[in-house]
Amino acid sequence: MELKDATILITGGTLGIGYETARLLIDSGARVAITGRDSGRVESAAEELGALGIVADVAKIEDVDRTYDRFLGEFGRLDCLINNAGIGRSRKVEELTVEDFQEIYAVNVFGAAMMASRAAVLFRKQKSGNIVNISSTAGTKGYPGGSIYASSKFALRGMTQCWQAELRPHNVRVFLINPSEVTTAFGNPEREERPDEPNKLRGQEIAQAIKGALEMDDRGFIPELTVWATNPF
Repeated sequence: MELKDATILITGGTLGIGYETARLLIDSGARVAITGRDSGRVESAAEELGALGIVADVAKIEDVDRTYDRFLGEFGRLDCLINNAGIGRSRKVEELTVEDFQEIYAVNVFGAAMMASRAAVLFRKQKSGNIVNISSTAGTKGYPGGSIYASSKFALRGMTQCWQAELRPHNVRVFLINPSEVTTAFGNPEREERPDEPNKLRGQEIAQAIKGALEMDDRGFIPELTVWATNPF
């Protein structure tokens, strides 16, 4: 994929992995829009990056529709969707509630699916396109307290494999990226970035992995890519 002048939509792009990915892709000449739920953060991040900012919650179908209307109104076409928006919650099995599952799945599973569904319609018509789903190593192996979050990422991994099978005949590439622990605002109720730790991943490493995968010639793609910290111990 040629990144120069490519049009790219990144959900959850105001902080962490989404922000760093937007920055790297814009530096490579792409035209990028980012979404987020906090209008102040969206406005600030968009200005810093030189991106189009869209205030939207992927868990709300009306916001998904509005996001695409705004994006296509600005750029005219979509070359790549990066499903980065995600939230998490840790609960022991005896503490699980349906409400917790519904809240996390609304973003991590249903939101990602609805964003991809709209993108797939466009990509089938133009016979090209890219979908990047940001999952987690939690989507490959469960852990204590991970029933809600890990299962949502297992679901995203399963959907990714289905979309790969459905969209390959239309020259559409679907990638799954599994970061291990990254020092971002993820899981922080105040949504403040955690300080950098030398033995942990940063958003920059994941952004580089996404960029590298996308830059492969369109005749090939990487179905799944996992990024580990070299020595997190």
